Amino acid sequence: MPPDRSPPLGIIMLDTRFERPPGDVGHPATWPFPVRYAVVRGATARRVVGGRDADLIDAFVEAGEALRADGAVGLITSCGFLAARQRELAHRVSLPIATSSLMQLPLIERCLPQGRRAGVVTYDAAALTPAHFSEVGADPATPVAGLPADGRLRGLIERDEPYDHAALRQEVLAAAGRLLSEQDGIGALVLECTNLPPFSKAVSETFGLPVHDVVTLGRWLYAGLVPSPFQQT
Repeated sequence: MPPDRSPPLGIIMLDTRFERPPGDVGHPATWPFPVRYAVVRGATARRVVGGRDADLIDAFVEAGEALRADGAVGLITSCGFLAARQRELAHRVSLPIATSSLMQLPLIERCLPQGRRAGVVTYDAAALTPAHFSEVGADPATPVAGLPADGRLRGLIERDEPYDHAALRQEVLAAAGRLLSEQDGIGALVLECTNLPPFSKAVSETFGLPVHDVVTLGRWLYAGLVPSPFQQT
């Protein structure tokens, strides 16, 4: 097949080092179009999740502009907690940017039947505040379930523990199941963490619900930036 000459989507990455399988935001095979990456040095997961990243905004903007110079037509990020910086980054970078899968919540909820709402599975429920939701136009009271602080995903990202797909799958399914057991009327799920899309299909099949994540966000953004051609007869 000839090389894909479509323009790339730019992905602003946190400063992390761990295995990223297909489905993860950081694996190029996740995407059905070209992507480019730029790492923001010093932007660790704990720093961004904890909201201690205000002094890194300039670096995020610089990463976005570097991706633009590399041909990117739009931007996403590798951490859903950057929802807190959506408006500031959108105002400062010169490309369209979608910082977080949480941005999909208002649209998802308008698509659901009456009495149904979306729920969120997140990397850290204690750190995900009403402000994160408000910043992207979502309901601050959106139901949330977090992954465990002593669990496998936190261990992978923050404690250099090895990647274990089966254990991570069970951890994500357990969080989704807990959310559904504690909250009535959940009609769709959004996975905040950009490392969770490898498990989206398992979550959807297990609980019979639509699942949205950073991959659905990135594909949506790119589809508008680079419309598909249709052969005319």
